[in-house]
Amino acid sequence: MNKKKIFNDPVYGFVTIPSDLIFDIIDHPLFQRLRRIKQLGLTDLVYPGALHTRFHHALGAMHLMQAALDNLRSKGHEISAAEYEAMLIAILLHDIGHGPFSHALENTLLLETHHEHLSCMMMEYLNEEFDGALDLTLRIFKDQYERKFFHQLVSSQLDIDRLDYLNRDSFFTGVSEGTIGADRIIKMLDIRNDEIVVEEKGIYSIENFLSARRLMYWQVYLHKTTVSAEKMLIELIKRAQWLASSGEDVFATPNLALFLKDTYKGEDLRHNAAIFQAYGQLDDFDIWASIKMWIYHPDKVLRMLSNMLMERKLFKVKLSNEPIAPGEADLLREKIAQHFEISPEEAAYFVAYGSMSNSAYLAGGQIIHILTKKGEIKDIAKASDLPNIKAMSKIVRKNYLCWVKPLSLR
Repeated sequence: MNKKKIFNDPVYGFVTIPSDLIFDIIDHPLFQRLRRIKQLGLTDLVYPGALHTRFHHALGAMHLMQAALDNLRSKGHEISAAEYEAMLIAILLHDIGHGPFSHALENTLLLETHHEHLSCMMMEYLNEEFDGALDLTLRIFKDQYERKFFHQLVSSQLDIDRLDYLNRDSFFTGVSEGTIGADRIIKMLDIRNDEIVVEEKGIYSIENFLSARRLMYWQVYLHKTTVSAEKMLIELIKRAQWLASSGEDVFATPNLALFLKDTYKGEDLRHNAAIFQAYGQLDDFDIWASIKMWIYHPDKVLRMLSNMLMERKLFKVKLSNEPIAPGEADLLREKIAQHFEISPEEAAYFVAYGSMSNSAYLAGGQIIHILTKKGEIKDIAKASDLPNIKAMSKIVRKNYLCWVKPLSLR
């Protein structure tokens, strides 16, 4: 069987599958599941075109990684065939641990578990299936490989993951401010002292990259309507979990049912094959199929939230620079309880508040290094002659309060 396939990607054109092992990994059910998980969760309720998947993103990131490694080789850096393949697999699988709706339910279906931890766990599972073929990939992904720049290409403030998702999310949402010059950035990459650096002539492309990321967070990833929809989904799942754990009959697909009846953490997947297999098959379709049945459930809260989400009757959102006063949320709960004739405990499912933050560049963290024409290496925040880089280093925080319409705060 010919496994050297070609995908036609809407962002980059033709994407090639360079090895039999990579083809077999893509063909694996764990990876194929990413076709059924949207990259941007519920963002299509704001930007209707945002229907691309984690599968799209993974293939696009692999394509950019090929370009980055080829560029580094062209500049005289030795990268073996084994390292080359391991890097492509690392970026291909970096998001394989995502659950339904990507980040939206990350700490709801599984508690205290980051998707990167789950990705690592699934890589270890695949490594066993492929007889240790992913050993080097895992060392790179865990930052345990002696050539540290490899891990930086997979996970850092200027990694291949970000280069793809900014371009891809900009393309599918139609938010042109997110467009970056990924090709030029990749051409400007080099290695010094075992770290990724950017040649000085690429500094403006990096500035554009940081600015685009900041704008995409406020306009797309942290858009107030997206926040509203995600909070509704979280409260909906929490209600279904409460009902199921209380012994109520709650329809769910078999895979989802396990996570409604019991509470699990990531480590539980490592030690429980049944839970691991269930999570490895869980996707957006499980959630939507269940929600479509919950609109007929006798529980008023579950029924109302399901109908609202299905019909896009989303929570109203108030943003503030100041923390939300607890009294505001309490007042809303009282009004909701009276208006819908439900208990205060039930009314709590129709109110959500918290904070969200955005920083384009965390100075002092994983630094983006600029290689000057004199051979010096500087943090971009110091190398740039534009003041906006320093401004983007500051964490901007906004507080939100969401509640069911048509009630008001007054």
